[in-house]
Amino acid sequence: MTAETLEAPAVIAPAGTPPHPLREFWSYFSANHGAVGGLVVIVAVLLMAVFADVIAPHSPFETNNAVFLKPPFWQEGGLLSYPLGTDAIGRDILSRLVYGARLSLLIGIAVVALAMAVGIVLGLVAGFFRGITEIVIMRLMDILLTMPSLLLAIVIVAILGPGLMNAMLAVAIVVLPHYVRITRAAVIAETSKDYVVAARVSGAGTLRLMFKEVLPNCAAPLIVQASLGISTAILDAAALGFLGLGAQPPTPEWGTMLADAREFVLRAWWVVTFPGLMILITVLAFNLLGDGLRDALDPKLKR
Repeated sequence: MTAETLEAPAVIAPAGTPPHPLREFWSYFSANHGAVGGLVVIVAVLLMAVFADVIAPHSPFETNNAVFLKPPFWQEGGLLSYPLGTDAIGRDILSRLVYGARLSLLIGIAVVALAMAVGIVLGLVAGFFRGITEIVIMRLMDILLTMPSLLLAIVIVAILGPGLMNAMLAVAIVVLPHYVRITRAAVIAETSKDYVVAARVSGAGTLRLMFKEVLPNCAAPLIVQASLGISTAILDAAALGFLGLGAQPPTPEWGTMLADAREFVLRAWWVVTFPGLMILITVLAFNLLGDGLRDALDPKLKR
């Protein structure tokens, strides 16, 4: 018997072996170049927010009487120590944008987390307990959806009073119906499947059916909605800040920065342009990310 015959045969994976779920997800997600670009931008903004203390050249609250409305460094009269210029009271625009990224991301994540937590519970209750319970919950959500989102947020903040926490609560209430409706629709589709019937026959209680059996299978549309919801939350919070109902000065929030710069639009373009660009780029990045997640998680869209 030769040495070749004693060697163990090479293990070859069967041709029909399915790919790893994460690898399959990334293959579909990376095919959408816009989504990959959005992910890169979001990671950059997240790193900027986390390391704001290191990146920002000045304190976002520091004023300097000698540098009122200084232009960016590439324009005549600009200073390298204030790369993107200063505002009307001598605060560094770049530093306020960097710290504003921290606040805007915090607003978006906190609003979506709150709305998703409440929306999932209400959607599960509406999907499992049909009848009058479902009618009351869904008609209430329909009432919230009939009003323009920004107008509803303004009404809520006007009742509660201006401030960052009240603005976050108002935006969470505005986006809540989307999570309730998505969860309810997914629950109704899942409860008729065999695995739920089998779990119910085996003696599983209602809470176990809700959170252990059904909810994990409803995660894909909720993840997509969450990524899109963060962009909506950032945009609505910036709009409330612009109207003076959100974060209050001197908080470095992008919408508040736009509100402070309204009277200088014609003679100091930088105080309006850079905060507006940050809102535009961040919101667009989250929308592109949500589009890519939808393509990767929805089996109907897979090729």
